[in-house]
Amino acid sequence: MLSRSEARKIIMTCLYQIDILKQNHIPYDIEEIRKENSPMDNEFVKDVLYGVETTQEEIDRLANHYLINWDIKRLDKTGAAILRMAFYELKYMDTPPIVVINEAVELAKNYTEEDLAKMINAALDRYVKE
Repeated sequence: MLSRSEARKIIMTCLYQIDILKQNHIPYDIEEIRKENSPMDNEFVKDVLYGVETTQEEIDRLANHYLINWDIKRLDKTGAAILRMAFYELKYMDTPPIVVINEAVELAKNYTEEDLAKMINAALDRYVKE
């Protein structure tokens, strides 16, 4: 059984790969990407992956609104994946906001630069407080 933290790392990896494939106009199958990265079938992983995929334009607009003087397309692919996942989870799932923010910041600290982790924290915090 995957912990939610492990699941979020898998989601981040999948979203990163999908972003690279989209950028290079390479067709992809989200289910194949999920299977390559996930050792088991997990509903949370599926829900967030497919959710971000179907609402990405809305999620990106939301992220851009809360990123002060910045745009999600300017973030590195890993940071964008983390931010999309977190905004999706905050908007569409019942996970407590403090958990979502902490998990996103921890992923960002481990896989991106410190400044980006702070930016992600600030954007998510602004969203939750509004």
